[in-house]
Amino acid sequence: MTLRAVVKGVGHYLPERVVPNSEFEATLDTNDEWIRARSGIERRHFAAEGETTSAMATAAARAALKDAGLDASDIDAIVLATSTADLTFPSAATMVQADLGMEGGFAFDVQAVCAGFIYALSNANALIVSGQARRVLVIGAETFSRIMDWTDRSTCVLFGDGAGALVLEAQEGAGTPDDRGILSTDLNSDGRHKDLLYVDGGVSTGTTGYLRMQGNQVFRHAVEKLASTATKAMERAGVAPEEVDWIVPHQANIRIIQGTAKRLGLPMENVIVTVQDHGNTSAASIPLALSVGRARGQIKPGDLIVTEAIGGGLAWGAVVLRW
Repeated sequence: MTLRAVVKGVGHYLPERVVPNSEFEATLDTNDEWIRARSGIERRHFAAEGETTSAMATAAARAALKDAGLDASDIDAIVLATSTADLTFPSAATMVQADLGMEGGFAFDVQAVCAGFIYALSNANALIVSGQARRVLVIGAETFSRIMDWTDRSTCVLFGDGAGALVLEAQEGAGTPDDRGILSTDLNSDGRHKDLLYVDGGVSTGTTGYLRMQGNQVFRHAVEKLASTATKAMERAGVAPEEVDWIVPHQANIRIIQGTAKRLGLPMENVIVTVQDHGNTSAASIPLALSVGRARGQIKPGDLIVTEAIGGGLAWGAVVLRW
């Protein structure tokens, strides 16, 4: 028998404020048609004043726990992916732990920008497979609206805020690709490409900074690297592209999503797409898409899912799992 990290529950949270593309027309040389054509984004959610990453993460976590039929006391660990934590320290994960009333276990953050949830899933899977935890709450949450340069039309129209969460539980499998749970992971990074996507500030520089991106260069790396990591993960899991029910990609840009699906030889009918409604929510985008896809009735028990992401670093990776 093989120990697998199986999805027990899923949930998400989106801030109340919805920002359509038209809202940017008053302050920027842009319009709805321009934004849709280049990104596929129609609207996004922005956190309210005082609404924090940890607060949104807690709301998503509660939804996932309810879906799983579990209480916070049933959880052994929290792994929270974010690049926009409330404070320099302590971690946002420990804040969620406290807000949930979880007095045992442990909690920590993972920072890999838009690839953060893939890294968090991989860490949670390792905790479960190694026997260090039986149930892990895996969260992606971001308030990217706090690090936008509102004069830069090439970046500020692309990002949004939100949170998503999964509950993973240790279950016995047969050790075959038919098992439910995480079947394989693939993680990568290349720090030589830091200047393609970064925030020009931080604690040791004394400023908060704003997000900066060379969009064309990021796009060039994204399609090739996402297709490559997804292929590696499928090979490790022992599954073929034609067996995949759903690709659940990082929701950054519809053209990247379409280009990656084409390279993998899969039709867009097999891709969960939410970028039009949420924009790029960085580490929150994959759990958000999983939760929305399940709520829509697209994702069903037994479905084979490939999820992949790339972000600043550059950092990228993929996970293959059976729902």
